[in-house]
Amino acid sequence: MVEIFENIRKIYTFRDACPELADHIEFFSESSFEATRQHIDGEYFSVKMFPSWTPTFYINLGAPYEMAVSNKRCCIGADEDVLILRNSIVERFNSPTDNIFTVKFYPGGLEAVLNIKQHTFIDKVINLNDVLPPQLLQKVKQQRTFDERVEIMQNFFLANYHKKRDHYLTFVRDTIETYSATGLQFNNSDLAEKMFTTSKTINRYFNNVVGTSPKNYFSIMRARTALTGYVSDKGSFTPFEYGYYDMSHFYKDVIKFTGQRLVEHMI
Repeated sequence: MVEIFENIRKIYTFRDACPELADHIEFFSESSFEATRQHIDGEYFSVKMFPSWTPTFYINLGAPYEMAVSNKRCCIGADEDVLILRNSIVERFNSPTDNIFTVKFYPGGLEAVLNIKQHTFIDKVINLNDVLPPQLLQKVKQQRTFDERVEIMQNFFLANYHKKRDHYLTFVRDTIETYSATGLQFNNSDLAEKMFTTSKTINRYFNNVVGTSPKNYFSIMRARTALTGYVSDKGSFTPFEYGYYDMSHFYKDVIKFTGQRLVEHMI
């Protein structure tokens, strides 16, 4: 399965974060045995995900599996839980009996909630025991239901979350929202003017919080958004709505973002 080109969400159960954490956590999810049996034909399969710069916890509730991060294939044991930044293409190799509980943060969300800077995890697979208390992870695994696991994680986050307004984090989040609200059209200079600052400042803040330049992050954001729109409705897709000059410009960005050509996924 390939993210965006296919609906990889159909084999998971999802839940949004509570209002206090909604600005920082995109969702909680858990793989579903029933949905996997319904939608996956075969014993083994893989899920390929494209860059997003969203720190993600993978808490293993089932069997060992493998994950490829930055072209390096890693074996994840049955008792092993990991954190990845998703700054590059990630592929997880699965079987229908896998059971993974996931927490996906927005860019900068991990720092906002747990005061952990995400740029230190670029191209790494981090043992989650180095980030979270091992007792917490064991408690999560001992629960019977997805909702119970979500509640335990949220209670931990809320207990450790101090509602201070960090200038760097707030600025980056506001800049991302501005870029999205203006139709993905602005370049770095436009955003600097809109945010009443300089391009140099935006660049410094993004590298500090996200771990990459605003140019790279917004290129990924635009490609991800545009490709989702294209796959959803090819007939009405217009590249200009996403800040592209023409379809050729869009096609080139898709290849840069996914490493794949659109023709490979045409039906």
